[in-house]
Amino acid sequence: MTTMFHHTELDNGLTIIGEENPKAHSVAMAFFVKTGSRDETADESGVSHFLEHMVFKGSKKRDALAVNRDLDKIGSSPNAFTSEELTVFYASCLPEFRAECLSILSDILRPALRSEDFDMEKKVILEEIGMYEDQPSDMIHDYSRKLYFGDHPLGNSVLGSVQSITDLSRSQMIKYFHRRYVSGNIVLAVAGNFDFEKLAHEAEKLCSRWPAGSSPRSEIRQTAGTEGFEVRHDTRTNLEHVVITTQGPPASSPLRFAADLIAMVVGDSSGSRIYWDMVDPGHAESAGIYFREYEGTGVYSATYSCSPGKAQKNLSRVMAILTDIQKDGPTAAELEKARTKMLSRMVRSSEKPMSRMLSIGTQWTYLNKTLSVAEEMDKYRKVNDHQIRQVLDRYPLRQVSVEALGPLKTLKQS
Repeated sequence: MTTMFHHTELDNGLTIIGEENPKAHSVAMAFFVKTGSRDETADESGVSHFLEHMVFKGSKKRDALAVNRDLDKIGSSPNAFTSEELTVFYASCLPEFRAECLSILSDILRPALRSEDFDMEKKVILEEIGMYEDQPSDMIHDYSRKLYFGDHPLGNSVLGSVQSITDLSRSQMIKYFHRRYVSGNIVLAVAGNFDFEKLAHEAEKLCSRWPAGSSPRSEIRQTAGTEGFEVRHDTRTNLEHVVITTQGPPASSPLRFAADLIAMVVGDSSGSRIYWDMVDPGHAESAGIYFREYEGTGVYSATYSCSPGKAQKNLSRVMAILTDIQKDGPTAAELEKARTKMLSRMVRSSEKPMSRMLSIGTQWTYLNKTLSVAEEMDKYRKVNDHQIRQVLDRYPLRQVSVEALGPLKTLKQS
């Protein structure tokens, strides 16, 4: 029996999607809330991530201890993450504990937001920001995103700042929760061994009283970035960390499949141009490029870390690789190898209910539809030279922003 995809929507607007796989030995589920740092005002900076923490502090029925106890009792693997555009709460369990798992997750999605929990967790968040800021290899990604996006909301920090979190009040968080955590802004995604009809019935009983409504996102627009160049002197690290960012297609673009393959040819962790030119010869400790899709826009980010004395030549190496790809595109052999690697990773990942659930949930939040594994594979198989050229012409790889952080005080534009 093959997998089966289902979709329904409750009267209050909550979307429920599921991909049944009777051969799976587990079930994974998540509530995808379509909100993140790009949806925050300046005085709310970091509230999405802070609220993610607060959800696990419990509801009116459960305190934090009860949440942990109940999730542990069914052997689930609960967690959550916040990005620029999504806050996702997920867990996996054995099929026989599906109903209990859904009951707990749906309960905590209506958090109590108690004053004492808020005050305590604020200290945890501030400590997390402090630890993050002590890691230059992490902070450079915040700096590079802000440099590239400028006044675009995708440049907002996910964690916020010490100042913004210190100033944030519980009433601000409650207002944000009521604005963004409405049913029309949430998707429940499930994959693995389960019965969709039963699950949808359970979800209706648990979630039908959630407030209806929508929470539209503003400033959905393509951006070519600022083409800024910034060097931050930081002696806490012995390595120079560099991020080179350039534009790419948005999540809704059919060209995103070609963009994925370009990124793999240029900077996959093994067998790519950047790997052979920089990592294998020992010019860089690490180097690569990834393609990231957002609502309205997308980016390629090339990264490398190396000794300060090699940073300038490595910047020239990356820019030369981008220039060559921009001019001639990948070779036929490179494209075919990238396609094979992409398909292999996709198939292996899709065999895990958790990975498949995260995939279909993310697709739906961006596109209001999902692709089966076979359909997605077909999209990559059909990428041709014409599509590759379309991506390179619409999103030139030479229009870049460069962020460097480390012992160097200066770095020349290449």
